[in-house]
Amino acid sequence: MAADSGAITNEDSESGEEEGKHVKPFTPEKAKEIIMSLQQPAVFCNMVFDWPAQHWTAKHLSEVLQGKQIRFRMGTKHTDTAPQFETTCSYVEATLEEFLTWNCDRSSISGPFRDYDHSKFWAYADYKYFVSLFEDKTDIFQDVIWSDFGFPGRNGQESTLWIGSTGAHTPCHLDTYGCNLVFQVQGRKRWHLFPPEDTPFLYPTRIPYEESSVFSKINVVNPDLKRFPQFWKARRHMVTLSPGQVLFVPRHWWHYVESIDPVTVSINSWIELEEDHQARVEEAITRMLVCALKTAENPHDTRAWLNPTEVEETSHEVNCRYLNGAVSAFFDHYGTSKVVETQALSTNGEYVIKEELNVHNHVEVEQTSSHSLTLGTVKQEAASPFGPDLVPVIPGSQEPPSERGGMFESDGEDFVGKNGKRFGKLHYTKRQRMMSESENAVVEQIASNSTVAPSQTFISTDDLLDCLVNPQVTRIVAQLLIQGRSLRL
Repeated sequence: MAADSGAITNEDSESGEEEGKHVKPFTPEKAKEIIMSLQQPAVFCNMVFDWPAQHWTAKHLSEVLQGKQIRFRMGTKHTDTAPQFETTCSYVEATLEEFLTWNCDRSSISGPFRDYDHSKFWAYADYKYFVSLFEDKTDIFQDVIWSDFGFPGRNGQESTLWIGSTGAHTPCHLDTYGCNLVFQVQGRKRWHLFPPEDTPFLYPTRIPYEESSVFSKINVVNPDLKRFPQFWKARRHMVTLSPGQVLFVPRHWWHYVESIDPVTVSINSWIELEEDHQARVEEAITRMLVCALKTAENPHDTRAWLNPTEVEETSHEVNCRYLNGAVSAFFDHYGTSKVVETQALSTNGEYVIKEELNVHNHVEVEQTSSHSLTLGTVKQEAASPFGPDLVPVIPGSQEPPSERGGMFESDGEDFVGKNGKRFGKLHYTKRQRMMSESENAVVEQIASNSTVAPSQTFISTDDLLDCLVNPQVTRIVAQLLIQGRSLRL
């Protein structure tokens, strides 16, 4: 018989095709290799089709949570040039069922959303940690299987949940710890991403203060280019993430995320990296400086500068313990057989000093300038990993997208540079920048921090903090602190 002689029957062919549909394009080992080496955002496809969490619609979660109260951040749908920071939003305690009722535009004079016209406001249940949300339903943690990406044992316990309505968004920021994996479950979200070396053009600030979040002063979807003229140099990368896709956000990539469908549900997990040990020291320095200066300025009003997500005590004593704990953890991790490599800034802003401290106890501090990163490359990778199942997020094209709502989009606008010259997004895509450009951007950023008229010379506490806790500064301070501590060991 033909089948016995090795020929493939129609039945065998159909069976093979069906089986092929359920084979993931990357093994866990390969996925982790990509994640730990890739230096640009990318979208994984066909990796989560068998996750139970793929069915976690807002409706399903409302049944699972059975009336549990959740905190929603309420923002307005207006298009102001100022970012809607969490300190300026209002908050509502409600169930998911009440959220869904309000989101269906069923106006009601009662209920927790009664003061919020659906046509004018959005709601966002963001940063909801599984361990708190599902504290009495821990079996549900297994519905999220990050081990498929090469992280054994990682599941919902190390994840956060995000549920929002149309327009719900997070202001543009970068995360100082780790890299990010984001699984889109329901609805679509549009991501605006900017590379780390564009940081000077995004005017970073630590007010409002939130550990591990550096915010941008710019509303990137409606920028004030008169106040923030360097922003036109920033290279925007855009992607619309759809259900079933997983976005990889590398370390220190800026991102602004907005919900573009009536209901969106996302699950993310921040993956720890080796660089986090020094980053925690930097964050402890930042926390101490911000809290000391802002508390001295106004001891009775922390709400104006402290993000609502920060619930821990901010006293100087607590912050000192936090800093000492971060430094001790750094040395505990690296042990005593490494080499400290410190780099200092010369007067023109370039890293020029590199020395080794030959002391009886020493550690290694790796300083990698963001200018050395190469977009679209994988370290030690002979062939590109990109293809139909791993799609790179690239800078937006000048050409309008053929179909609005596709995965990748341009931002649809040119920026006007000096002398009225117009620049499309592809006119400024060179990876290597002159250091002087970044330096000028930092100077202009500081000059634009104050909202007072140029003729006035008032320097506010926030102006000072924007210089003192600039990520470039805290990185150097952390290295000097670690170097000094190593000399005493």
